[in-house]
Amino acid sequence: MPRYRSEADLPLSVMRGQGTIPGQIVDQIRSLVAEGRLRPGDPLPSSRTLATRIGVSRGSVTSAYDQLAVEGYLEADRGSTRITTELSGLGAEGFTGNNPAAITVGSASLRRGPHGASSPASGCARTWTENRDSIAGVAKESRDLALLDLRPGTPDTSSLANTTWRAAWRAAAADPSLGYEPQGSPHLRNQLSEYLRLMRSVIRSPDDLLVTAGARDGLRILLMTLHEREGRPLVVAVEDPGYPSLHKVPQALGHRIVPIPLDDQGLDPARLPSGTDRPDVVLVTPSHQYPMGASMPAPRRLELIQWAAENRAILVEDDYDSELRYVGDPLPALAALDEQGTSVVTLGSFAKVLTPGLGLGYLLMPSHVRKEVVRLKGDAGPPISGILQDAMTRFMADGGLQRHTARMRRSYRRRRDMLATAFDTAKDHPGVEVLPMDGGLHAVIRLPTAAAEEQVIDDARRRGVAVGALGTYWSGGSGRAGVVVGFGGLSEQRFERGLTLLRESLERCIGEASRFR
Repeated sequence: MPRYRSEADLPLSVMRGQGTIPGQIVDQIRSLVAEGRLRPGDPLPSSRTLATRIGVSRGSVTSAYDQLAVEGYLEADRGSTRITTELSGLGAEGFTGNNPAAITVGSASLRRGPHGASSPASGCARTWTENRDSIAGVAKESRDLALLDLRPGTPDTSSLANTTWRAAWRAAAADPSLGYEPQGSPHLRNQLSEYLRLMRSVIRSPDDLLVTAGARDGLRILLMTLHEREGRPLVVAVEDPGYPSLHKVPQALGHRIVPIPLDDQGLDPARLPSGTDRPDVVLVTPSHQYPMGASMPAPRRLELIQWAAENRAILVEDDYDSELRYVGDPLPALAALDEQGTSVVTLGSFAKVLTPGLGLGYLLMPSHVRKEVVRLKGDAGPPISGILQDAMTRFMADGGLQRHTARMRRSYRRRRDMLATAFDTAKDHPGVEVLPMDGGLHAVIRLPTAAAEEQVIDDARRRGVAVGALGTYWSGGSGRAGVVVGFGGLSEQRFERGLTLLRESLERCIGEASRFR
């Protein structure tokens, strides 16, 4: 399998007073190697980059790297640092099963358990039409196109068609594929397996992956499989508020939706119903709850996995934009904490990181449903273009996806900071609150009443700015009021102009404009 050429997002952190900083870095990198989350040949961040990210001096990182090089873990090659390629115990083909593997470094033998499980640290994009419908009074698409569109769900694609992207598509078109088996291209599934290992701390075989037409396609195939197995409509628990377009999938298939209220840590397992209302499936966004932005802490994630195991339920993790995180270490996917590999299904797509127009995603599935899922995909799923799969395989193998993600993460972080600056005194106004923006492509500004929400959205539209309505994300339509602002649809200059006009609407509709100045 081709090696993944871009550096890994290392889930490292340091604690003051818990030993020397270089020693902590050394210990954590050793552990990542032992667990299989870092493998022979994987590049590491430069000492300057890592020092900046975890907030330590460059000298501390350099000392740690020097120590690991002496121990045989690291090697330097033409200005880059990587895991030593001669580490024994891990083959070039990567992880292919659930059996523990030994990694030998010098005379030391380290072990990793099934799926590389370790103790925790510390969907599909809304369509353009759905976004348009969230703004009352916009009757024609031609008028919408003239707006400064700050609605969520649209990534910035202006820098996507770079040299690596074009080369990948040229190569795929030059040797057109005849198509692949229903499970998808084995080469693409190998790349996806490596991507999940490096970016999401999930160690699973490529055989556990299904290539899909996006998150909704993956959810549809999974629900069809479970429906066929149970012989009855399913009970599907969803977050309230939550992702409207994904929630429509089980409803369209005739299953029963049970909205679950959230707290500041996301979905609480204690609120899941029992008896005849006990969910067969729980649809969650633990890394970045949509739209409120909360990240589920590790203890609650483990509690949720335990609940699923005890109740023979499936947790469907919508991992829609976890790569776009701006604060703290990368969060492991829920699937990374599922040691048995039986309770969590992960939905992934490239809609947020690349473009929703790609129409490509993946489903990470437990082995006990794999055969049925693949069969149903072949019987009832749309075929995924072989040329598309080949182009994406090449793009990932050449490091294009990870470089593009890093570039967009920097750009979206700047836009997040612009929004925070524009509304830095909103907290002084009663009922107005800018929620924390640790990641993702949107921000939420809470407003005191539903009437204020309607007034702000209508006034902003008259000024030429489109934003989303927070109130539409609740299943009952009676949740907290506010506006949802997307980061990706405009250039930074036009985004800043849109923020200025939106702030003027808030001043006009909420009053006490002097508190915003």
